[in-house]
Amino acid sequence: MLALLAGLVLLVYARWTAPLLEAAEAAEVGDSTRALDAYQTATARFSDVPLAQQVLPDHFARAAHNQLALLYHAGEYDAVIEAADTAPPDASPHFWIGCAMFAKGELEEKPEARLEWLNRAKDEFKLALTAAPDDWDTKYNYELTTRLVTALRTKPKQVPPALMQLLRPSKEGPMREPVKKTG
Repeated sequence: MLALLAGLVLLVYARWTAPLLEAAEAAEVGDSTRALDAYQTATARFSDVPLAQQVLPDHFARAAHNQLALLYHAGEYDAVIEAADTAPPDASPHFWIGCAMFAKGELEEKPEARLEWLNRAKDEFKLALTAAPDDWDTKYNYELTTRLVTALRTKPKQVPPALMQLLRPSKEGPMREPVKKTG
């Protein structure tokens, strides 16, 4: 009887996680559309059955994280922000919201709206940094966004392609020797 029950549990588990396997296979061959569909199916299953979120938290976090990453890379920034609202903390939802808001800020033509998006991105990166203080991607994005917001407050009329130039030294002018760091 115990073996039958264990077999039944394993069968249910295999059917439940089938979209995760399909998504992993699709991602491996570079089919991001199919992978995104499978991850959306998986996260929808977890949303429909909250008990599964507690029983399989790693699977839920992985599915949500990968879904957010694929949406972001597809340029669907509004979908990233919407999907991150229901994502678990282990899926780094604040990081992905911050990335989406940063991208929306780069696309914005009006200086006031651009500054607002980047300021919101900075706030999200700060929340992400609080959740994962050792994540270097989050630290870098937070610092980048903070510097951009500061620079845009002083030069709000900068056009989007020039945003990144605010952080890089000009190639014109004197070159300085790189500072050697030890330790």
